[in-house]
Amino acid sequence: MKNPTEALLDLECAVDASALYPHRDYLLRVARRKLRDMALAEDAVHDVFEAVLSGKARFGGRSALRSWLTGVLLHKVTDLQRQGMRYCTLDTPYDGDDDAPSSDVACEAARPEEHAEQRERLEQVLARIEQLPAALRDVMHWRVLQDEGTESVCERLGITADSMFVRLHRARRQLAMA
Repeated sequence: MKNPTEALLDLECAVDASALYPHRDYLLRVARRKLRDMALAEDAVHDVFEAVLSGKARFGGRSALRSWLTGVLLHKVTDLQRQGMRYCTLDTPYDGDDDAPSSDVACEAARPEEHAEQRERLEQVLARIEQLPAALRDVMHWRVLQDEGTESVCERLGITADSMFVRLHRARRQLAMA
């Protein structure tokens, strides 16, 4: 019996979702590093999976599946970055007097009081995480704070992926209610 990657080496074989899922976390990390926005990263990975599953992108078997998926992802990321350059992201209105937007654009860097508020908020969230039950706290620590992959967290804690996602959901819900 062939494993999913070997089965993909047959050019007539279509890629199915079960072969893609193990690469999701890796692709998300790559996209997040390139885009610096989790929502856009998830959109890019979704676009890759949609293109592969709909047959728009074909795996030819000339490389490893992960390498090929990464290449498709990087093309999607480039497309997203090009789209972003087409839009003016300045919040200040256009003067109309000259060819450039208004020059009194506020600095996007956080002011010192904003840094203090963010630091205080972070300390509060970390304190709340420490107050969670051990099973929920461990999942939050390894999956969210340490950004470990699903497989490694499950191995480390001796749980299934479904159990890990349930624990993450419960932990986030408890943090939101606190």
